[in-house]
Amino acid sequence: MRGIATPRILGCTKIGCVLHTFQVRTFRAEAARAGIESLSRAGLPWDAFGMEALDILERAVPFEGVCFATIDPSTTLVTSSIKVGIEDPCEELFAYHEYVEDRVSLFTDLARRDVGVSILHDETAGDPYRSSRFRDLIEPHFGFGHELRAAMKAGRRTWGGMAVYRAPESSGFSPAEADFVQSVSGLLARGVRAGLIATTAEARAEWTEPLDGPAVVVFDAHGEVEMATPGAEQRVEELGGSLWADPPPALTSTVAAARSLQAGRTGSVPRLTVRSRTGEWLVVHASPLAGRGEGTRIAVTIEQAGAAAVFPLVVAAFGLTGREGEVVERVLRGDSTAEIARRLHMSPYTVQDHLKSVFAKAGVTSRRELMSTVFFDHYAARKNSAVRCDGWFDGATPDGE
Repeated sequence: MRGIATPRILGCTKIGCVLHTFQVRTFRAEAARAGIESLSRAGLPWDAFGMEALDILERAVPFEGVCFATIDPSTTLVTSSIKVGIEDPCEELFAYHEYVEDRVSLFTDLARRDVGVSILHDETAGDPYRSSRFRDLIEPHFGFGHELRAAMKAGRRTWGGMAVYRAPESSGFSPAEADFVQSVSGLLARGVRAGLIATTAEARAEWTEPLDGPAVVVFDAHGEVEMATPGAEQRVEELGGSLWADPPPALTSTVAAARSLQAGRTGSVPRLTVRSRTGEWLVVHASPLAGRGEGTRIAVTIEQAGAAAVFPLVVAAFGLTGREGEVVERVLRGDSTAEIARRLHMSPYTVQDHLKSVFAKAGVTSRRELMSTVFFDHYAARKNSAVRCDGWFDGATPDGE
């Protein structure tokens, strides 16, 4: 019985054509996966990582447009984003459909699934118009006909989300492409997570004196900025937007989520923690305002994130275990190895083992470096500030530092 000869060139036989195409796609997918894996360990700022990762991803999963976003792992609200192939991002309209109107494969839903990837046509049984964002945003504003979404999860935490788009005349996304995106979603999450804890000399050089008190922005019933406190414009720019013309995702997400709260769709006041372009961690929260005027206004507050908000996020971003986080907390309080062992009911040798693991994950070699990394890179509101024993800054400027 004759065997089937392996074709040497594309088009020799029908079987050969299929085999060749499969081999090419497999090669591209494996090369893309290896590239993203290497990139995820490079320690790039999240947006630089995102741009390079998308360039690699497109070789395996071609697309015409994409939105690549960071997500607060505690609330699954979008905190910032970059976009390619989308001329008008329509941030407010996107947030409205994501948090108020739509019901189909939302990032919050994908974050809860074991497989956090969704093809819109499959989710809607071939009728994407069942999705309000497709009807009112993706097709008419973006000009696309197909969407594939993915939640970027490392373990149980979601650090980012991605929506890739193709033209209406394309064949759409395949299950194999969805499987590939799922296979690299953890690598993308680790890259975003590492990028959030990365700081650059350029960012530090642009630091300004911190604002006194929180910044407040009031949105009217139509989603337009109605009024703001002094300093709000600076805060909004630090979040990558323009107060009066182009509010950033951190604001549009919380405003839309507040309207969802008002409509009874959610039961908690929206709140997210986001790292600004200056390297400072900020907390953004929003709430409907009661009043006699027409419609509902939304008040958004932006303020410095205290140690209690930042520490769990930094621990998660470094990929520390719960026990490692407890050891780091004691180190930051100034406890010795013996004191840590006594307080956490473990041997000094175990404490040292945990510290070795923490140093490796944080990229440091000593306690001093660890404290500098956590305090300066993540808590510092200004240069040369003194640290209190509770891990926050008191505003004093030590001499000679």
